[in-house]
Amino acid sequence: MIEFSQVSRSFTVGDQQVAALRGIDLNITAGDYVSIMGPSGSGKSTLLNLIGLLDRPSSGTYKLDGGNVTALDDVQQARVRSEKIGFVFQSFHLVPRLTAAMNIELPMILAGIPPAERKTRVVKLLENYGLTDRADHRPDQLSGGQRQRVAIARATSMHPAVLLADEPTGNLDQTTGKEVMSLLEQLVEQNVALIVVTHDPVIGGRAVRQIHMVDGQIVSETGRSK
Repeated sequence: MIEFSQVSRSFTVGDQQVAALRGIDLNITAGDYVSIMGPSGSGKSTLLNLIGLLDRPSSGTYKLDGGNVTALDDVQQARVRSEKIGFVFQSFHLVPRLTAAMNIELPMILAGIPPAERKTRVVKLLENYGLTDRADHRPDQLSGGQRQRVAIARATSMHPAVLLADEPTGNLDQTTGKEVMSLLEQLVEQNVALIVVTHDPVIGGRAVRQIHMVDGQIVSETGRSK
């Protein structure tokens, strides 16, 4: 599903070139559960941004479902991102003025899903994530765990093949964090590829595949693809 071939990413800082990723080779298949770990500055978030088509590599090739997505223009990449990739972030990134239901519905509105289908999906997602009684609440009226559940529901509203989670438990207490991870892991059983970036070795250790990065390179990997 995901195939990186000698992918590198460099940034210009002042008059210097800084290599954030160096020749990454990576393959992730449907239903894989992968954690990406490493110290700050190791390239974890850069790698996640490239997988999520939020950035482009400086060199190398990224294929998604067999297609070379590095060759697509911005509009084409945005379409692929909408249809195939979901995102869950540490800070939730919910729209403050929208209710839980409206936040979940937002990606479907942007994708042009008909209203009747949107309503059906929203009702089901609210039910699945235990949010039915919070449908009309804004983010500031929800607990951290509830906000993250809304974020997960929103991320899965378009039935993505890949779900990217960047420090998904970073703003949660330990008990709530475990509950959120269990919700994410249920998606793996539905053949979604789950990729988690984390500093927490306990959270990272839950993954079937564990990738460790240092200085923009993959230095070790444990576990195996499905």
